[in-house]
Amino acid sequence: MSFISLILPAVYDKVYSLNMKLNYSGPKFYTGGVNIKEWSKLTRQQQKDALAKDWYVYFSYRDPKTKTLVRQTAIKAGVNRFKTKRERLTFMKVVKRSLIKYLELGFVPKEDNNQILSKISGSKGVSEKLTKVEFKEEKTTQKTVKKTKTLLSPPTTPPSTPHTPPPPTPLTAPPTPTSPILEEKYMTIKEAFDFALKIKKRTLSPNSYSGYLNPTRQFQKWLEENKIYDIRAIQKKTVVKYLNTVLERTSARTRNNARTTLSAIFSTLEDNEIIEDNFILKINILPTKPERNKTLTPTQESQLETFMSENDPLLLSFIQFVSYCFLRPVEVCRLRIKDIDVADKKLYVKAKNKKVKIKIIPEILIDLLPDLSDFNPDHFLFTPYGMGGKWNIPERDKRNYFSRRFKKVKDHFKLGKEYGLYSYRHTYITKLYREMRKELTPNETKSKLLGITGHTTIEALEKYLRDIDAELPADYSGFLQPSITNNTQND
Repeated sequence: MSFISLILPAVYDKVYSLNMKLNYSGPKFYTGGVNIKEWSKLTRQQQKDALAKDWYVYFSYRDPKTKTLVRQTAIKAGVNRFKTKRERLTFMKVVKRSLIKYLELGFVPKEDNNQILSKISGSKGVSEKLTKVEFKEEKTTQKTVKKTKTLLSPPTTPPSTPHTPPPPTPLTAPPTPTSPILEEKYMTIKEAFDFALKIKKRTLSPNSYSGYLNPTRQFQKWLEENKIYDIRAIQKKTVVKYLNTVLERTSARTRNNARTTLSAIFSTLEDNEIIEDNFILKINILPTKPERNKTLTPTQESQLETFMSENDPLLLSFIQFVSYCFLRPVEVCRLRIKDIDVADKKLYVKAKNKKVKIKIIPEILIDLLPDLSDFNPDHFLFTPYGMGGKWNIPERDKRNYFSRRFKKVKDHFKLGKEYGLYSYRHTYITKLYREMRKELTPNETKSKLLGITGHTTIEALEKYLRDIDAELPADYSGFLQPSITNNTQND
C-alpha cells in the first residue's frame, strides 16, 4: 500500500471536522508587536524596542468539546537568544515548518498519539516519523507569560497490544541556538534586482519605471565588472564606492539620484526579506548647486521665434504649448489628439501631481492650431514627423528628443546649457505675473495665477516665483540720491 494511502486516513480524521474546517490555525509569528513587513520603515529605536521583547511562534487548536479554536502555548525554543531580525526569523521559520509537519500528520496537543500509530502500523517508514507531542498549557499572569517548553518525545509506555510496533524514533526537535540553522537559498544580484524591478514595474507608471531600470542595471553591470555576484556581498562601502564613480563622471545631483533609486530598490528587497537592512539610507546626500533654466530676454525670444518659424515650425508649435498653456515639456509629449477640445477650449493633460488636469486653451493658441478634426483621436499630438501620429517610445525619450531638437536652435545663437525648453515656461509665467501685478495686489495676483500655472498650493507657487525672479522691486535710486547729494555738499 502506498504511503499516501496510509497517511490520508490519519490526516483526515485529525485535521478535518466541523464541516471541513481545519482543526488548527496556521502557525504565526509574534515579532515584538510590530509589523515585520514594515521593518524598514521603523526607526532604530522602534526596531530596538521590538527586539527587546520576546518573539515566538503561536497557533490555535480546535477544542473537541466546544469546537472553537483555542490558543496554545507559545513556542519560543530559544529564539530570543538571537539578536537580529534576520536570525530570529530564520529560526522561527524552521520551527514553523516543523510544527506544520507535525500537525499535518495529525498530532493533537496534550493527547497521546498512539491511536495514529496503530492506524498506520503497517508502514514502518511512516511510524518512525511519528511521535508524541505535548504542549503545556500557557500560564499567564497580569505582567508576564511564563516560559514553556515544547516536549517532543516518544510515548512513555509502549502499547499493550502485541502487534503494535516498538516505540518510534523521536522526530528531531526544532533547532536550538546551539544547533545549526538551515540556511535559506540566497538570490544572486541579478535575481534580486529582477525581483525588485518586477514589483516596481507593477506599481509605477512606465515613465517612472524607466527611471529605476537604467540606474539599477548600471549598478548591476558595475558589480559584475568587480566580480560581485551574491546579493549578500553588497555592503555599504560597496555602494559608496560605486556612487563615487558616478560622481566622478557626472555630477553630485546625478550621484544623489542614483542613491535615491538604489535605496528604493533595496527597500523593496528588505520588505521582502531578501536582505536584512537597507543600509543605503545611511549614505549621505551630497549638497548640490541648484540648476534651473534662465528666463529669456525679449531680444532672445524674438530671435529664437523667427529662426524656428523659418527652420523648425514643428518645434515652434511644441514650444507654444509650453508657453501659452504653461505645460511642462513631458506633459506636451503626453498629449493626444483627443485631449484637445477646440470647441470647448479645454485641454486634458496628465500631470505629475495628479491623474488628469483640465486647462483652458487661450485664444492666442487656438488661432495657431491646425484643423485637427480629421486626425486619429488616439494619435499623439506631437511626433518627430509632424502633428498627429504614432510614437510609441517612453515619455522620457520623447522629452529628450525635443530637448535635443531645441539644442540645435539655441546652439545657433550660442546660448549655454542654462537655457532649455523650461526657459519658455519660466519666461511666460514671469510675463503674466508682471502684467497682472500692474492692476492687482501680490496676493490677488498669486491667487489668480494659481489656477493657470497648475501649482497645487500658494506656497509652491510663491517658491517658484522666487526661483524665477518674477517679482522685482521698483527702481530705488530715489532712496539713494539724497545721501549722495548730502555727501557732496559736506565735501
